[in-house]
Amino acid sequence: MSSPDTEELATTPLPASPDEPTANRRGNFWRGLTGSLAAGMVVLASCVLVIAAICLFTGAPGPGLLMLIGHPVAAVLAVLAQRTADARNGRVAGFAGLGVVVSVAAALSLFWWN
Repeated sequence: MSSPDTEELATTPLPASPDEPTANRRGNFWRGLTGSLAAGMVVLASCVLVIAAICLFTGAPGPGLLMLIGHPVAAVLAVLAQRTADARNGRVAGFAGLGVVVSVAAALSLFWWN
C-alpha cells in the first residue's frame, strides 16, 4: 500500500535530461534572459527611487517626476510579463517574454539613451 507521499513522488516529473529537444533549451534560455532583464529593471527602479530619496533629503537635484513614475511602472510590467512567461508555454510564453524585452527597452531608451 502506498502513502500519499510516495504517490506524489511517483507523479513528480524527472529533471530535464541533456537529451532534451533544442526547442526546450531555447525556451529555457529565453526565460532566463527575460527573467534577468525583469530583475535588472526592478533593481534599476529601486536605485532610482533611493537616489531620489537621497536627493530629496540633501537638497540636490535628482531624477524628475517622469523617471520616478516610469521606472517602477516599467518594472511592474516586466515582472508581470515574466510571471506569464514562466507560467505558460508556447507562443504565449514567447510573447510575454517579448513584452519584458519591450518594457525594459522602452524604459532604457526613454530615460537613459537620449
